[in-house]
Amino acid sequence: MAVPQVVIIGRPNVGKSSIFNWLAGRRLAIVDDVAGVTRDRMVHLQKWNERFFEIVDTGGIGVNDVDNLTEEIERQIQIAIDSADVILFVVDVRSGMLPLDQKVAQRLRKIDKPVVLVANKSDAPQMDAEADQFYRLGRGKLVAVSTLQNRNKSDLLDVIVDRLPESDLTATDGSDPEMKVAIVGRRNVGKSTFVNTLAQAERMIVSEVAGTTRDSVDVRFELDGKSFVAIDTPGLRRRVSVKTDIDYYSTHRAERSIRHADMTLMFFDASQQISKVDKQLVRYISDEFKPCIFVVNKWDLYHTQMPTDRWATYLHETFPMMSHVPIAFITGQTGKNVKTLLNHAQMLYKQSLSRIGTGELNRILKEIIERHPPPLYKNRKPKVYYATQVGVQPPTFVLMVNMPKAFSPSYQRYLISSFRDAVPFPEVPIKIYLKKRESADERDDFGSRRGSSSAPLDPHEDDFDSQVIDQGDEASEDHLDDVNEEA
Repeated sequence: MAVPQVVIIGRPNVGKSSIFNWLAGRRLAIVDDVAGVTRDRMVHLQKWNERFFEIVDTGGIGVNDVDNLTEEIERQIQIAIDSADVILFVVDVRSGMLPLDQKVAQRLRKIDKPVVLVANKSDAPQMDAEADQFYRLGRGKLVAVSTLQNRNKSDLLDVIVDRLPESDLTATDGSDPEMKVAIVGRRNVGKSTFVNTLAQAERMIVSEVAGTTRDSVDVRFELDGKSFVAIDTPGLRRRVSVKTDIDYYSTHRAERSIRHADMTLMFFDASQQISKVDKQLVRYISDEFKPCIFVVNKWDLYHTQMPTDRWATYLHETFPMMSHVPIAFITGQTGKNVKTLLNHAQMLYKQSLSRIGTGELNRILKEIIERHPPPLYKNRKPKVYYATQVGVQPPTFVLMVNMPKAFSPSYQRYLISSFRDAVPFPEVPIKIYLKKRESADERDDFGSRRGSSSAPLDPHEDDFDSQVIDQGDEASEDHLDDVNEEA
């Protein structure tokens, strides 16, 4: 399973971002009395009682954004809720229960996930009794906390860890789970024809009219005795062309299908140039860390005009940071190369579930770092103490270091590319966190103990205790024109 996510939600001004910063131990999110400061999701890797999980800050539910971004804020909140393993429902003891708190509770009643009710701003024990009024909301265990007075932080973290799903890093039941494949692309690239070929039935309406499919449709089929689910998604249009409610919801359902899928098949039309819509989709797949195959469809009609190596070069030059993504050339209507494509997709799915032993992981990284050590940062030596795998789908690794921000973007890219060359899952996204080693942690699998090869840490030098090696290191200002590597 992926690293569990703990999502913080609630109405505006209950202290969600304060709780996010408080749990993280750093000032990562902006905190202000003005409602609507938080718009995007913010994510921080947290460790408690030997469990890793991500805390996710979200915007306030019900906020009226001054820049007319209310719909986008709500969309980000819903994405966070959909991906959550545990939800922290934050309320304000000082303000008491408000109608908007009840609306949030009503929204959560439809969600079958663990909910922890966090009564914030309970600055003294005598205020805890005032928090009892929120039991009427009927959602989850209530924990009274105060970020200002640093009250009950460990109690809240204990409750969170207790409600996390069981780790499956040691699970080896040998069974092959059913793979969900999202078939995505812009309009009229042959996605529905491909699904009909898989299902060997006219399950989807096929037409030369662009936009025939308007919702995400699940089609179950079998290949060589194994069951799969193909999710046919609506063809996407440029955002400026989304004019109707049908277009709007089709776009969001397609994105939701990508999030919920195990694999994505990104379709291109062999007769068409790569468009901005294609770049939007590839960027979204990258942001969601989904295994992907680039599928060039209708190849029987155009293979004489442009050989496969030129199309592959075209794709790699357009998406230079997606060089690990394999490319398939198929004819969806006749089924040519479709079985080979599905077999490759299943192989990538298994790669996304891969685990690597801690000893082997540290051996690989030690060789990578010895081959090319990180450059000095402020006359100090950036150091990796050890690494561990904390999740799958995507394979997720944490590198415990002395100074996370001392590892430059170029060196992070070196780590990613070298690591990808050395592990047995080179074609799937990899997520790597750089996390500052805790003061009580004396572990050092790379050799020396603390202090033997570097100067004592300056507690004021590093503002952040972790960062993810991420897509945004060399992002262009126009995200439609540049697609960056998945970490």
